[in-house]
Amino acid sequence: MDMKKVVIMESLGISREELDGLKKQFEGEVQFTEYEKVADIPTLISEAKDADAMIIANMPMPGEVISACDNLKYIDVAFTGLDHVGLDAAREKGIAVTNASGYSNEAVAELVIGMAISMLRHIPETQERMRSGGTKDGLVGCELRGKTVGIIGYGNIGSRTGELMHAFGCSILAQSRSVHSDYPAWVHQVSQEELLRQSDIVVLHCPLNDSTRGMIDYVKLSMMKPSAILINVARGPVTNEDDLARALKEGKIAGAAVDVFTKEPPLPADTQMLSAPNTLLTPHIAFATKESMSLRAEIVFNNLRKWLDGELN
Repeated sequence: MDMKKVVIMESLGISREELDGLKKQFEGEVQFTEYEKVADIPTLISEAKDADAMIIANMPMPGEVISACDNLKYIDVAFTGLDHVGLDAAREKGIAVTNASGYSNEAVAELVIGMAISMLRHIPETQERMRSGGTKDGLVGCELRGKTVGIIGYGNIGSRTGELMHAFGCSILAQSRSVHSDYPAWVHQVSQEELLRQSDIVVLHCPLNDSTRGMIDYVKLSMMKPSAILINVARGPVTNEDDLARALKEGKIAGAAVDVFTKEPPLPADTQMLSAPNTLLTPHIAFATKESMSLRAEIVFNNLRKWLDGELN
């Protein structure tokens, strides 16, 4: 068997010992080369041009790079979404592409719970008060129990968020592209407009595609209750960031917890969301826990094994 060349184009977020352990099973079959994450296209082409397969996480992999890699036959993506990969170029060259679906279900859903409670109980603001010698005056919050939570995108992650919210005593509204008969009885499938109008907390779990890009704009935000909170742990471009900042400044909604942005952090200083009031902003952490990174790496190397064994062809 010819030795396959596999390039790992960025860190997978696990320890050296864990990575070496996963690579060990491919001794005699695969020559691994590891690189630091870069965005420069000529550098990416230089690193990947001789590879049979590449492993990436959420770094952009433009079609220009893929088209220039004549030996490339497989892209092993350590991420759920694939919108950062030049899929048209991959299809044109017959390159197989897989994702690591399922690795972050728990991590993302748990962050949503943390964000919701933090926003409802004003945890960031009360911590600032405490550190400056103040009190809770004017910042007494609300409980999660009894709230109506609307989840846009009720797939594996969205349904896990629904389960956790239901356990807290919330009513669950869900909106997906199609009606599902296998949802639990406590999940109420409604239109997006109805969900936006009725929910106390709106959670975005939908993928980024042509139909969802810019979907949550000023008009949609204006449908929400003035007391409602928006949580975005999906993709940044699902919302119109400037519209969201405007809606927050105008009091159209009560607050927003946002983990994903149009650009990957660090954000430019003039990004409107950085100056918007009543926000909890995190630098794309939803998918990343110690447990999820280990599970992700395991899925990625299992996918590599399947490709080597011809199970993806």
